[in-house]
Amino acid sequence: MNFDKANAALDSVYSADSPEGLAKAYAEWAATYDSETASLGYLLPFLITAWVARHVPAGEGPLLDAGCGTGLSGPSLKALGYGDIAGLDLSDDMLKIAGSRQADNKPAYSELKKAMLGGPLPWPDRHFRAFFSTGVFTIGHAPASGLHELVRITKAGGHAIFTVRDQVFESGGFQAVFDELTQAGRWCLVEQSPWFRCYAIGDPEALVKTFVFEVV
Repeated sequence: MNFDKANAALDSVYSADSPEGLAKAYAEWAATYDSETASLGYLLPFLITAWVARHVPAGEGPLLDAGCGTGLSGPSLKALGYGDIAGLDLSDDMLKIAGSRQADNKPAYSELKKAMLGGPLPWPDRHFRAFFSTGVFTIGHAPASGLHELVRITKAGGHAIFTVRDQVFESGGFQAVFDELTQAGRWCLVEQSPWFRCYAIGDPEALVKTFVFEVV
């Protein structure tokens, strides 16, 4: 098992104190990311497809994998009938791997762009039918404020589907951002899961919650 290596890589990612540091940590991890997170039983890139399938009918428009990493979710969603999936990530090395993903001998992602969540995103208003995001709103990663820009590029009637790590939900001000967007009439809560483990094998104390909002 690669527990030690995977945990060391996680520590380097969580301890990054700048976007540049985070990008460097992911660049160093990219080549072994899939095998090492698999050794921990990392569930989220595959489990998120259940919430997407529950709330977003296939064929209604493009999806955005926000913080796609190496693109683990793309082929699974392709297998479920979602044909137009874009991805964004801050790491060139991760995006290169995501770009190599295939589904039915075709690229799993229709487009991939480099961008940092929390800053401006390179798509027009109301572009996506839904966005989904796993393992991004966690320690040392994207700020809760990044949800404003993700909502901007999501169509009215579309969905925001994402996980938040327990350790940052309070300290990262997520509830305040949720309330801002609700009070501004930008979205409404549809579903939230209980807290659950994001690693089925390793790190039993790492908990996340999935939130689903409908964009207005």
